[in-house]
Amino acid sequence: MDVVTSSERPDLEDEAGAAFRVKWPEFIFHDPIAKQYVAQVAERFPQYDVLLLDEGRVVAGGWGVPIRWDGTVQDLPDGYDGAMVRAVEGHQGGVHATTFSFMAVAVGNSAAKRGLAGEVMTALRLRAAEAGLTQVIAPLRPTLKPRYPLVPMTSFATWTRSDGLSIDPWIRAHQRMGAAILASCPRSMVMTGTVAEWESWTDMVFPETGAYVVPDALGLVDIDRAKNIGTYVEEGLWVQHA
Repeated sequence: MDVVTSSERPDLEDEAGAAFRVKWPEFIFHDPIAKQYVAQVAERFPQYDVLLLDEGRVVAGGWGVPIRWDGTVQDLPDGYDGAMVRAVEGHQGGVHATTFSFMAVAVGNSAAKRGLAGEVMTALRLRAAEAGLTQVIAPLRPTLKPRYPLVPMTSFATWTRSDGLSIDPWIRAHQRMGAAILASCPRSMVMTGTVAEWESWTDMVFPETGAYVVPDALGLVDIDRAKNIGTYVEEGLWVQHA
């Protein structure tokens, strides 16, 4: 298994995009903060955007950002969006980063259940350690949370199996690497769009104003027909790796 960066192998961009895009719902790709900052992240932190190759084929990948964090819950970024902003603006301002934040990890469907997510995270953690980043955190989108959109993240995070690990496989993947749950991030991502856009993104109809359960959303999507706007504020979960 080979580890390369996306910047080293730009020829793999289309293959990686096709393999991983299906891992997230369409509305995730309409986060305005991500649209504004993701190109800057790629430019400033190419060493933290890796692909895992099996016989030359992309099977997994992941990326993250370096940020300054003082180790307290109070100083955590808002979540996914906040970590991206802090990384880019901190870099621009010459702020010394102390912490690595995972942002996303994906495994292609053909390579599922092979432990490759852990290999990607290990590769990224090693790069972070080599750069002198002494702490590792992650704003998670728990895999099973869309099944419980009415349950607050703080409650969901306490649900465990008989072995004491989370019922959620993505939280468990981090726990098995020594991670502990820190806190929820109530505004990890915020997506807004017209009613028509939300109907397109979700393949649903929203005939009246209200809060809707939407496939793959961790919480509810608020639709306002009078203002022709839909808003989704995603609550994530911060964990810290040992």
